[in-house]
Amino acid sequence: MIGQEKQVPVREVYSVSRLTREVRLLLERGLGVVWVEGELSNFAQPASGHWYFSLKDRDTQVRCAMYRSKNMLVGFTPRPGAQLLVRGRLTVFEARGEYQLVVEQLEEAGLGALQREFERLKARLAAEGLFAPERKRALPRYPRRVGLITSPTGAALRDILHILARRFPATAVLIYPAPVQGSAAAAALVRALALARARAECDILILTRGGGSLEDLWAFNNEHLARAVFACEIPLIAGVGHEIDFTIVDFVADLRAPTPSAAAELAVPDGDACREALSRTLQRLTAGLRREMQLLQGRYTAARARLARCHPGLRLNAQMQRVDQFSLRAGRALQARLGQERRHLAEVARRLERCSPALRLSQTAARHAELSQRLRHALQGRLGATHLQRERLGARLENRFRSQLAAAGHRLDLARRALHAVSPLATLERGFAIVTRADGTVLTDARFVPAGEEVRARLQRGTLTARVTGRTEEG
Repeated sequence: MIGQEKQVPVREVYSVSRLTREVRLLLERGLGVVWVEGELSNFAQPASGHWYFSLKDRDTQVRCAMYRSKNMLVGFTPRPGAQLLVRGRLTVFEARGEYQLVVEQLEEAGLGALQREFERLKARLAAEGLFAPERKRALPRYPRRVGLITSPTGAALRDILHILARRFPATAVLIYPAPVQGSAAAAALVRALALARARAECDILILTRGGGSLEDLWAFNNEHLARAVFACEIPLIAGVGHEIDFTIVDFVADLRAPTPSAAAELAVPDGDACREALSRTLQRLTAGLRREMQLLQGRYTAARARLARCHPGLRLNAQMQRVDQFSLRAGRALQARLGQERRHLAEVARRLERCSPALRLSQTAARHAELSQRLRHALQGRLGATHLQRERLGARLENRFRSQLAAAGHRLDLARRALHAVSPLATLERGFAIVTRADGTVLTDARFVPAGEEVRARLQRGTLTARVTGRTEEG
């Protein structure tokens, strides 16, 4: 239309910040979480603890950031050149207008991840004590049956059977078949080991397979298999791979063999060496038996000689001679004791005779007569005195005489009582008797009086004569 103005389209102009923000939102909403694999480069770790690095391949690279709260969960520190597998979200770093990958999970890719997992599991099981040397059991020296836990179709099985038959054919072999490679291998090995433990038919077990890559041997790095080996009561040898190959099972087993063939050689002894050892042992035993027989023969001869010198008859004769000597000594001692008792009895009789009341009485009567005579003489000598003096003197003398006579009579009575108390006559009054032989020897022991001998028993009044018809000995 004429006169109408031409309309100019409205331009929507973005600022740099807005454009960058819109791009960030599109990336974050469009892709979401992604997994990326690449080679690590330009790794940096500032004081904040965050990780900044680049992942690259042959053609390009992408910047990455992993914040401290996430990288603390990673069990290793990435090294330049390492092949990594990361999970994260794409975003834009608005300050520079560059897109980057905010990493939430990081792990080593390929063989590096497997090796890292191997080291992590090894460290954890070692900390729990599964590798402790003190818990490892000693292998039986001469096993009657060997159990093989391996693949029934592998070359390792043929090598082990050949070596076992060559070294020690007396040992029986029992095979517990199980796959040794693949995702199901670890569970199958655990079941085979559990079966061997439950049946308890073998003295020793060999867990083995031939060589291979780390992925091929990975079943023997399984934690469940390692714990099953640890709990096994039967001594177990691990022979997995070649000499340079190490698995978790090697560290848990009671003994690690560098190869399956070496495991077979360690499980059984060398038959030829055993035969040689038995031959040497037989020779030593034969020589030892000869020496022992000679030694025993010498001991037997010496014992017979000692027995002849120490014969019971000789010792009995010597003892009988000693008995005779003791008997003679006892008889002499008894006779000496009897003589001593006789002398003592005679001394007591003499002392008793000296202390007899009749003797004391006669002595006192003689003294009384003497005193009376002296009194009469004294009285007659003093007749010339006055009658009064004579009377007084007579009275005094009579009184003194009477008191002296009374005192003497009292002392005599006391002496009579004391003598009567110790006199054998008092004992006779109580019914006892003094028994003597015909020669007057006093008898004190019935053992020395033979039957038929005549003895005398003195009583209080009179003496009895009797003949011994029997005796009773008392202690």
